[in-house]
Amino acid sequence: IFMDLQMPKMDGIQATVEILNHLGDDAPPIVALTANVFEEDRENCKNAGMSDFLTKPVNIQVIKEILIKYAPDLNIKKIS
Repeated sequence: IFMDLQMPKMDGIQATVEILNHLGDDAPPIVALTANVFEEDRENCKNAGMSDFLTKPVNIQVIKEILIKYAPDLNIKKIS
């Protein structure tokens, strides 16, 4: 899951906590996607249980790297 941190009804931190509480060990990796680059934001994401942290704007190579890291069975070569 690419999780935006700033959403209108529930922020990405709370959404992550809800997903992880509901799915537990069956939850997919959750990667923060945000324009915030402060260390505090990274720590909040880590403490919420997110797997990784990306800052906007992201480029396709970074997306590919994350997909390879967390979903190695996908055929990433098709993504350009």
